[in-house]
Amino acid sequence: MNNEIKISIITPSYNQREFIEQTILSVLNQTYKNIEYIIVDGGSTDNTLEIIDKYRDRIDVVISEKDKGQSDAINKGFKLASGNLVGWINSDDLLYSDCVERIVELYHRHPDGSIYYPVVLDYIDREGKLLYESTRKIPNRNHLLNKNYGVIQQGSFYNRDLVKQIGYLDESIYYCMDLDLWLRLLNENDKIYSCQSHALAAFRMWEDTKTNQAGMRFVQNTKQVLDSQGARIFSYAKLHLFYMTCRIWGGQIKRRIMKK
Repeated sequence: MNNEIKISIITPSYNQREFIEQTILSVLNQTYKNIEYIIVDGGSTDNTLEIIDKYRDRIDVVISEKDKGQSDAINKGFKLASGNLVGWINSDDLLYSDCVERIVELYHRHPDGSIYYPVVLDYIDREGKLLYESTRKIPNRNHLLNKNYGVIQQGSFYNRDLVKQIGYLDESIYYCMDLDLWLRLLNENDKIYSCQSHALAAFRMWEDTKTNQAGMRFVQNTKQVLDSQGARIFSYAKLHLFYMTCRIWGGQIKRRIMKK
């Protein structure tokens, strides 16, 4: 494959010694080689930096300093990136070896897109064993806004110039900055393209992930994003958030009763 297309990948990190080496290797071992790799560490206090140091000669940029959270860390990487497309992979997730190659093939066929993503995503456990496979087709902005607000962040890449044009990630959003980014990108350019054949990345599910710890805060954050982007009041997406709220409240009430 012609390697003239550069892809920039950012990994935000903080105290991820258990998983970050697997994440780093999943980027460095891509079959497509014109990759700019940027790691932005929030000043880890474990041996994360020692692990990163093992691969410094193959990583383009390493930053380690206190940040204001994950969105701030990713934005630092975005602002340094020089690739045609940019994306991020969290320090406990994985890219499969052909991920970037497949995305570049898609970009060659459709260079006018704002978002390039895999329809299929693997969910793995702490040990890296496959739990299940999820398929999520996202045809347009309205689908995210009013039907299903779930995005696939792992393995997705974005037009760098457009990311810069819309002002990067909103750093005030803690849990669903990826959803907000997708909605704003698609508001500027509604062309979104997907790889549908197989999973290109894996999302690791374990007890300390932001998603597992979020609960009601994730629901509230998602509602704020949907409201700010113009979701309909009685859309399926908003009704699903109401359902999730009821489930969380019900679980909290049940736990209180059982403690009595």
